[in-house]
Amino acid sequence: MAIIISKKGKSAQKVEKSDFKEGYLQKYIYDNPESIPLYDIKEDIHLLVLAREFSTNSGPIDALGIDKEGEIYIVETKLYQNPDKRLVVAQVLDYGASLWRFYNNFDDFIRVIDSEVNNKFGVSFNQRVKDFFNIEDEEVSALIENLKKNLNEGNFKFVILMNKLHSPLKDLIIFINENSRFDIFAVEMEYYKHEDYEIMIPKLFGAEVKKDIGISSSSMRKKWEEKSFFEDATKKLKEQELNAVKQLYEFSKKYAENISWGTGATFASFSPKFSKISNTKSLYTVRSNGQLCLNFGWLNDNETAINYRDNFKKKLESKKIFKIPDNYKTHYPVYQTNIWCKKVDNFIEVVRSLIDE
Repeated sequence: MAIIISKKGKSAQKVEKSDFKEGYLQKYIYDNPESIPLYDIKEDIHLLVLAREFSTNSGPIDALGIDKEGEIYIVETKLYQNPDKRLVVAQVLDYGASLWRFYNNFDDFIRVIDSEVNNKFGVSFNQRVKDFFNIEDEEVSALIENLKKNLNEGNFKFVILMNKLHSPLKDLIIFINENSRFDIFAVEMEYYKHEDYEIMIPKLFGAEVKKDIGISSSSMRKKWEEKSFFEDATKKLKEQELNAVKQLYEFSKKYAENISWGTGATFASFSPKFSKISNTKSLYTVRSNGQLCLNFGWLNDNETAINYRDNFKKKLESKKIFKIPDNYKTHYPVYQTNIWCKKVDNFIEVVRSLIDE
């Protein structure tokens, strides 16, 4: 397969698929976890990779990560030409069993993880989690409790990355996902190189299987909708804050092509999607505890989304609504209700001008 690259509709060039080494893929995933398309499973999954070559009695795990719900991801990379590629499922399950058995003391696990995070990011595990997911101390504590429960019960999500998937592996993954309490996902990663640019095209396989078994006890999630959202918000917010949330929701319902509802265990959320900006990613998220999250980090999958992302930031700053962090391009800054509820009219004005462009 080849792809065509052009600039402003001219000077089109054909770029052939390239090869890469297994070690390069490992490092790429470690540095760019967003390249694993977990958003195809659920939009608001963001993977924080805690460690590379994480040691177990069965060998090193290529990458070990978590999401905001405290789910644990064991990531293994393998090239199609590798002679033991058919054994990769057994290999990742073996890693899971070893991780579960060896770290039966959760405090030992956290100490090792804290050391890994400190070495890479220069901050503690708790601080890295708080910064990456834009959550408060209470939510960090809940995440750690879920993490502990998942580790103790061996509730893992396995991700296999290959440059090419073959049919027997796909059949095996479907069989396991339909008949087990855990999930295995495979990602086929196509790689192209053009001048100084690297192009990765990931395709997720295994998320098609829907099942009721295997729901992690950590993710005792609830599917929210409009009525339950505002019932929860009414309990948590003051009248002025609640009115601001209602005003922003009514605007979102009128102008957004789609509104997705969160599945959080402790609070509800809604995320409007404006098709002009992105068909799959939301511009912001509103939680029933009054927090407003600006989803800059999602708007980076194409040039159009990137332009809207940067313009969104400029417009918000010009109106002096929020202080936007310098690293906004890859982050999701969260603002408390007392910060934005009095500025809800200005915020709506900014969003309307953005989608009217």
